[in-house]
Amino acid sequence: MGVPDVRFIFETAPIPDRRGWDRGVVGEGAVGARWAGRYGLFRYGDRRWLDGAIPDISDAASGPVRVTSDDARSHAIFQPVPSVPTPVWGRDELDAGEIWSSNSVISWLLASSGVDMDQLRVPSKGRARG
Repeated sequence: MGVPDVRFIFETAPIPDRRGWDRGVVGEGAVGARWAGRYGLFRYGDRRWLDGAIPDISDAASGPVRVTSDDARSHAIFQPVPSVPTPVWGRDELDAGEIWSSNSVISWLLASSGVDMDQLRVPSKGRARG
């Protein structure tokens, strides 16, 4: 998604090392259990990465989905990334009725920025887990 003359990548993924800030990590959380988050293997990071790259993009269910072409709306989506909640991944700590996952993060950002969710389409090859 673009912001005037700037390209940001947003990704929620494992943190392979303690140098997350080099890849734009602005929030971190534990995976599976809060106590497990003490170990790097069981941590995830929310990244807002200027001119970043998603190394496993070829594994995505389908191509990108355009959410908006409005620069102000794009900015409104990316600005609050550091404020995204970071509950334990794979748990329902927020009592939302579903586990926290990358889908939860994207939904939180879109809803909090005022995107009309009824206008969005699920990616053509998208599927729910389970």
